[in-house]
Amino acid sequence: MSIEVKGLTHIYSEGLPHESVALENVSFNVEDGQLVGVIGHTGSGKSTLVQHLNGLLRPKSGTIVVGDVDITADGVVMRDIRRKIGLVFQYPEYQLFEETVAKDVAFGPGNLGLSQEETEQRVKEAIQMVGLDYDAVKNVSPFELSGGQKRRVAIAGVIAMKPEILILDEPTAGLNPKAHDDILAMVRAIHEQEKNIIFLISHNMNDIAAMADKVIVMDRGQVAMDGTPAQVFSRGEELKAMGLALPDSMELVARLRRAGMDIDTSCLTMEQAADEIAKVLKR
Repeated sequence: MSIEVKGLTHIYSEGLPHESVALENVSFNVEDGQLVGVIGHTGSGKSTLVQHLNGLLRPKSGTIVVGDVDITADGVVMRDIRRKIGLVFQYPEYQLFEETVAKDVAFGPGNLGLSQEETEQRVKEAIQMVGLDYDAVKNVSPFELSGGQKRRVAIAGVIAMKPEILILDEPTAGLNPKAHDDILAMVRAIHEQEKNIIFLISHNMNDIAAMADKVIVMDRGQVAMDGTPAQVFSRGEELKAMGLALPDSMELVARLRRAGMDIDTSCLTMEQAADEIAKVLKR
């Protein structure tokens, strides 16, 4: 499954005094199996964009073709589209509501008309996929879990519906460093196992540089950049002009180069930076 977005425009409160253009002529393509990082300053249109991808918002103009279906066309059954596209909002743990973890995760697949046996199997698989012990948590209230565990349960509820496209809006926001790393490891594992399209919205450039196959940079409702992490982060001055930072690894090697070290400045991760520094020191 692929995605083609063409000429997407969205206006909040159109015709009113506080009218706001949230998206303007946004276009991009995503290939099957890509992990797409979406970055941009607060208010740049990131969340508005992804809420169009599963039909939560309708554009003023433009098209979104998912697979071979134009989901912006009149008469499209959005329920069928939403079965294929899972959206996990920022702080998804606020959406937990059932008595037990298993019941909460079962809510989505339970509304797909599946048999009880298949629903239970999906629940078990999803809970295990997010790194939780099914037998240990299935009968526990989700409100008794830690912040990181709650977020895993909320994500499991979406994964259990087996979406072909998974959208994660700031999945590590507000978590401690260990929980942050655990969630990212979980996202990697899901992507490797399911081979689905994943959109990862984040303000953390280190995460995007390390994980994404493709990066879309939003700025004032428009696509400012679209390319591989190496292509996007090589345009450091333009990113900084938008209020965005470079990955820590690139900042480090850039400082070393300014200090006189003959070093490659395209290191996207600290591991790559460490290897490059070691090479220079061995010369």
